[in-house]
Amino acid sequence: DTDAVARMTEFAHDRGRAEATELMLTLFHECSAMVAALGSGGTAPVKMQVYDDDGNEVPIDEADPPVRTAVRTLLAQVHGDTEAAKDQIEIAMANAVPAEMAMVTMQALRWTIKLAAECTSRDLPVTPWITEALS
Repeated sequence: DTDAVARMTEFAHDRGRAEATELMLTLFHECSAMVAALGSGGTAPVKMQVYDDDGNEVPIDEADPPVRTAVRTLLAQVHGDTEAAKDQIEIAMANAVPAEMAMVTMQALRWTIKLAAECTSRDLPVTPWITEALS
């Protein structure tokens, strides 16, 4: 994760805040679409949980700030509130250090990978660029 966070921080620095925000919103949008597909086409409902390093479930308000931001952004996106999702990212970007924002992006990437794998295993749709990137 250390190398990935460094690369994401460098991306945000080199490309700028607007492109970093757009990347995060794109990932959360795709995650939202896959959550919706899993919820309506899967055999079990999708459940969001946050765990600490010891594997214990943590209430969202007690999670680390990057995880809290990622969960709130995804939930806003899942409920179709793109503006609230964008607001979550903007608030975090205004208050977080670059490495924390990189962690939000990393969380979105992790979810994208896991959700794509689950959708694929259930023969549910996955956006082609994600499938290509994971090939």
